[in-house]
Amino acid sequence: MRVAVLGECMVEIRHLDAEFARFSFGGDVLNTAIYLTRLGFPTRFVTALGDDRYSERMLAAWSYEGVKTDAVRIVPGRLPGMYVIETSPDGERRFLYWRTDSPARDVFTAANAEETTKALIDTDVLFLSGITLSLYGEAGLWRLFAALKMAHRKGVKIVFDTNFRPRNWPDLSIARAAFAELADVVDIVLAGDEDTLHLFGGNDAEAALRDWLDFESTEVVLKCGSRDCRIWADGATFAAAPERVDKVVDTTAAGDSFAAAYLAARLHGAAPDVAARAGHRLAAVVICHPGAIIPKSAMPSLVLAAS
Repeated sequence: MRVAVLGECMVEIRHLDAEFARFSFGGDVLNTAIYLTRLGFPTRFVTALGDDRYSERMLAAWSYEGVKTDAVRIVPGRLPGMYVIETSPDGERRFLYWRTDSPARDVFTAANAEETTKALIDTDVLFLSGITLSLYGEAGLWRLFAALKMAHRKGVKIVFDTNFRPRNWPDLSIARAAFAELADVVDIVLAGDEDTLHLFGGNDAEAALRDWLDFESTEVVLKCGSRDCRIWADGATFAAAPERVDKVVDTTAAGDSFAAAYLAARLHGAAPDVAARAGHRLAAVVICHPGAIIPKSAMPSLVLAAS
């Protein structure tokens, strides 16, 4: 089973205290790619980097994890984006970004769109996010949608994590139009209730999702924080309670790791509620560690046991 993700990785600067910080790398679809790879699905990352030493370190780190890098475009003279994370005592995060010149934003320019489209079609499963959509600008988005429609026609399963960040969009109406364009090509949607309400408004996340998606043809997962996750798939409704966590250290990559375990379990043939429990199981471990990627030694051994 060939799996690919589309998006961006950035240099991450995480405050350790008021004076000191730690450098690493991060990005939502990268986090999902690493966890998918650890769960037995070596994943190709479709993106672009510069030719600087930070980009070289990223490639080395991805290769070490087993993430496939053959679809990474190297753009001479460019630098990857960067962001700073400040984490509050209760584990919540604040982000500051420097990413307007990131080479990942140019994979759907006219010169690069054909090469990127080939990479997206040459897979069995393609994963992307709302953050992915926010990267490309109007012209790039329409080339992306054309690529997704082509991939969908060829039988590629398209998985979308809403991961909506208002600050990444120039206008809410543009975001809504971009999300609406996906409705006919996505096979699985992983949505957060807060994301959904921020994007579509109202006070009922399920109703908003039903207005956007055809639940008969799309598998829909609605994550609701500490409340039961709900899933609509195969003409039925499922629910899965989250794992109890005594002390949250850092919520970074909670949704990304859930997505990886859910998708891995479904690709193994697990039922939707079993897959959601796998997602909760991995996310519960991830949020007990600082940073997006936990040590390999901390990976729970029974994530996919029920599947």
